[in-house]
Amino acid sequence: MMRTYSFLTVLLWSSMFHAIHTMPSQKRTNKHSRSERITALSDNEGKTLRRIKRGWMWNQFFLLEEYTGPDTQYVGKLHTDQDKGDGNLKYILTGDGAGSLFIIDENTGDIHAAKKLDREEKSLYVLRAKAIDRKTGRQVEPESEFIIKIHDINDNEPKFTKDMYTASIPEMSGVGTSVIQVTATDADDANYGNSAKVVYSILQGQPYFSVDPETGIIKTALPDMSRENREQYQVVIQAKDMGGQMGGLSGTTTVNITLTDVNDNPPRFPQSMKHLMVLSPESAPPGTPLGRIKANDPDVGENAEIEYSISSGDGSDMFDIVTDKDTQEGIITVKEHLDFENKMLYTLRVEATNTHPDPRFLQLGPFKDMALVKISVEDIDEPPVFSRPWYLMDVDEDAKEGSIIGQVVAQDPDITKNAIKYSVDRHTDLDRIFNIYSGNGSLFISKPLDREETPWHNITVIATEINNPKQSSQIPVFIRILDINDHAPEFDKYYETFVCENAKAGQLIQTVSAVDKDDPPRGHKFFFELVPEFAVHPNFSIVDNKDNTAGIMTRRNGYSRSKMSTYLLPIIIFDNDYPIQSSTGTLTIRVCACDSRGNMQSCSAEALLLPAGLSTGALVAILLCIIILLVLVVLFTALKRQRKKEPLIISKDDVRDNIVTYNDEGGGEEDTQAFDIGTLRNPEAREESKMRRDVIPETIFQIRRTAPLWENIDVQDFIHRRLKENDLDPAAPPYDSLATYAYEGNDSIANSLSSLESLTTEGNQDYDYLSDWGPRFKKLADMYGGEDSDRD
Repeated sequence: MMRTYSFLTVLLWSSMFHAIHTMPSQKRTNKHSRSERITALSDNEGKTLRRIKRGWMWNQFFLLEEYTGPDTQYVGKLHTDQDKGDGNLKYILTGDGAGSLFIIDENTGDIHAAKKLDREEKSLYVLRAKAIDRKTGRQVEPESEFIIKIHDINDNEPKFTKDMYTASIPEMSGVGTSVIQVTATDADDANYGNSAKVVYSILQGQPYFSVDPETGIIKTALPDMSRENREQYQVVIQAKDMGGQMGGLSGTTTVNITLTDVNDNPPRFPQSMKHLMVLSPESAPPGTPLGRIKANDPDVGENAEIEYSISSGDGSDMFDIVTDKDTQEGIITVKEHLDFENKMLYTLRVEATNTHPDPRFLQLGPFKDMALVKISVEDIDEPPVFSRPWYLMDVDEDAKEGSIIGQVVAQDPDITKNAIKYSVDRHTDLDRIFNIYSGNGSLFISKPLDREETPWHNITVIATEINNPKQSSQIPVFIRILDINDHAPEFDKYYETFVCENAKAGQLIQTVSAVDKDDPPRGHKFFFELVPEFAVHPNFSIVDNKDNTAGIMTRRNGYSRSKMSTYLLPIIIFDNDYPIQSSTGTLTIRVCACDSRGNMQSCSAEALLLPAGLSTGALVAILLCIIILLVLVVLFTALKRQRKKEPLIISKDDVRDNIVTYNDEGGGEEDTQAFDIGTLRNPEAREESKMRRDVIPETIFQIRRTAPLWENIDVQDFIHRRLKENDLDPAAPPYDSLATYAYEGNDSIANSLSSLESLTTEGNQDYDYLSDWGPRFKKLADMYGGEDSDRD
């Protein structure tokens, strides 16, 4: 077949070559062929010059794509009229694919396609040709362009823009409703034959859908398709070129079509829900869920949303129903408190309705359904119920112990009517002021009351079933203590009253008022008067202002501190309640010196002893002098004490580890007053408190008195006792110190070896006995024993 195409191409090219050759030169040549070549004749020939039109001998070439023959595909031939056939010319080809796709025979100008070409990759090639003289190397024809065009064959099948399409359409749509449009393209040349003409057809999806063969629009083919019956459809569409004829190439795609939901189904209660029995304990508080009821709706989304309500029934006031948005269930709840003794069975008519009905499908029927629900109330053992939610009782504060102040009443609401006992919650009555009769709930007083201390008492009374103590209830009882006039009025504060020496008769010196702990219902009313003994007081009088205050008035002109510096004025205060209470308050009035405006200057009687001619400035100067003298005396005493307290060693280092030398030699052996050596010998000698001489005695420690030591005490016991006393002494200095106990013991068989008592004896002493004491005393025996030692 391809050889036939080649032969036809050669014939076509030959005919075209002949046509080109016979065409005018301006049509068969390019712009370069319009150049003229002038040929010069020899002079001896004697002929005139003339033009010769020459050019390339070709036009546009054509080539079929996808050549599969064994040889290279012949394209055409390049030829110029300058070629004499002697092989002097050389043809050169440049441009698209020259040397790789297209090969030229440089001697003959024949062009061949070296490879298989694909029109869909490149449909035409632009090349340039030129002819040169092999000997001179110059062009005999200028370079010119020509085109090789690739003819199409049907080698590409139609391809869809998507491998898979997804579409949706509402259910119950009419026939011919457009679903989606699919598109396929063919890479072949649409202008050459029917290779690119595509026709659509449906391979899978009938009889539900159809496709337009030219546009590829998919449409519904059946009416009233229901999503509840089938929701997903898979449609296979074929696109075939060559106008759908036999031998055409084809491609397919898949379209997944989903039916979307519409509200075309009403809710329906299942048969098991048409008559429902629910149990509810009578103690269930409001809001307690009792059960769930559900109507089925095959729709989805908002089309399946259901609203539940109680349309009628004797329990519509006692129960309520709410919708669970997640499960689309109706939850029946308690609305009011239930009482088994009042009603044991309730009936409800529950209605389920779609919240988003579709007007297009209302003719299918009412989009709601009814169910009958019966609720049975269960009897349980309930705690006692008081007749009131709280109690308020009044009692006079002077009520006697054992007086009944009121009664609380509770009963068992159950049919059994169990007996009730009453008690007081002692956490609310810690002082046990009130008590209750357990049989009838009467409250009475156990201790005296005082309104002024506690005007209100809030207690809790407990009612408990005798047969079932676990069933109990509480009620608050508020007890108000009513006031009794049992307190006398008294001055509201302490008054510091004075009268000027130059006061006039009838002058107001003080206004007094009173207070009362009682709280009479009509308010306080106080009266003031002098005690009967001072009903007519020569110096002062009292005037009741009728507003619970009274004024103290002077009755004469002038008062003298020298004669009387203080007056005591007893005043009786009465109240206006029953029984009348009164008290006597004494007002202390001092006589004071005042200026001309009545301002107090001095009230002390000692001021009268000062010289009359001494002014205030002089008194201040004298007082300052006295203060200065006292300060000087205190400073002098402090300096003197400071000098006495200075330590013998003044150093910044710690003096406790230093050795202190005292340059005091004493009076010798005859000076028995300087130091009592008997203190060292007598363990019973009392220690005196002595201050340390190496530090300033800022604090004098209290030296504890030690118990007297017995005469025959052992030295070791003495040392241990002194050590224990220092360890347990809280006043001991807070640093390490060395305590030396110079105790020689009570007696020694050698008596005293000291020479301090040598003056009391006459003659030489005999120390021979030292030799009998052993090797330890040998040195002493050599020094003192025998005449030789004396001579030595």
